[in-house]
Amino acid sequence: MGKTLALVVFAAALLSAQAPAKKTTAETPEARAARIHKQAIVVDTHIDTTMMLGRDGWDFMVRHQPESGENHVDLPRMREGGLDAAFFSIYMPGTVTGPEAVKRALILIDHVRRLTEQHPNEIALATTAAEVRAANKAGRIAALMGMEGGHMIDDSLAVLREYQRLGVRYLTLSHSVNTNWSDSSGDKPAHNGLTDFGKDVVRELNRLGVMVDISHVSDKTFWDAIETSKAPLVASHSSMRAISGHPRNMTDDMVRALGGKGGVVMINYSVGFLSNERYEAQQKNVPSAELPRVSWEKIVDHIDHAVKLVGPTHVGLGSDFDGTTVPDGMEDVSKLPKITAALLAKGYSEQDVKNILGENILRLLEQVEGVGRRLRAAASKSDGWVR
Repeated sequence: MGKTLALVVFAAALLSAQAPAKKTTAETPEARAARIHKQAIVVDTHIDTTMMLGRDGWDFMVRHQPESGENHVDLPRMREGGLDAAFFSIYMPGTVTGPEAVKRALILIDHVRRLTEQHPNEIALATTAAEVRAANKAGRIAALMGMEGGHMIDDSLAVLREYQRLGVRYLTLSHSVNTNWSDSSGDKPAHNGLTDFGKDVVRELNRLGVMVDISHVSDKTFWDAIETSKAPLVASHSSMRAISGHPRNMTDDMVRALGGKGGVVMINYSVGFLSNERYEAQQKNVPSAELPRVSWEKIVDHIDHAVKLVGPTHVGLGSDFDGTTVPDGMEDVSKLPKITAALLAKGYSEQDVKNILGENILRLLEQVEGVGRRLRAAASKSDGWVR
């Protein structure tokens, strides 16, 4: 009886061994890209949607159509594109100065804060990396704020401090025209970079834990900021001058210096920044209908170039949505997953892609917060007065 049982067990084991193994379905490239994009915390450091918030009848919570020219970003399309956090730009032209600039800036800040107050279940105001992560965990979009132009501080560190208290977490030192203390890439040099007060602004940003943004600044201002800052810096929406010669873009040496200090360059989607052919045509005043078309793949080319210079931990996304002309195929924020798929197709690892999509800028935000805490702690032990 025992022998018979043994034979039965042996036969069953033999049949089991000979049975065909169950086939496992391999993850398709599309499914892999979708999974990684969903797992990542995707952050954009520059959207100009703030200007839309104050328009009568325009609703951020409603889906709009890009082909109608209405805009690039709203909540439904952020959800569709998997954009988890965005820096809403506090922007006005650099020609608006003095108390009027401060007043307008406060109105724009109020637009963002009221948006989060009116829709607390969908959108959370965030000022730290931890708050971004908490919002993401709760299924809410994180709204941060960046100020696009030093002219809005009205030459006052006190005004700068108030902006920080209200939630601003980066300051672009200058926009398209010079400030009284910082030269712009879009204007003739007036200060040979940063003035002494401009360097004080950088130091105060460090102390406050606010990121120093070097997009839009002149090359000399960039180098002065790099030398002055005790914290890593951000280029909130810039691309590669090696690919497109636009002066708003960064040279390879600038990218290396930014990365070497721990900073992050956030790639801009503006067609003139992406394509040298487009930029040169614009310089020649070619009619709009005859300008060269630019494909969204150029965004990936700029990311790839930056990564080759400084590695995948110092590059991110700063679209300039709602503030520029975007390339074909990236008509609005809903198209963002294309970037994830393209990077994976180029051989980037899952972690590298997640870093570029958002982890790099969250790390930078944490580092700048840490520098601010240390500087404030050191200042509290002295009798020094910060102007």
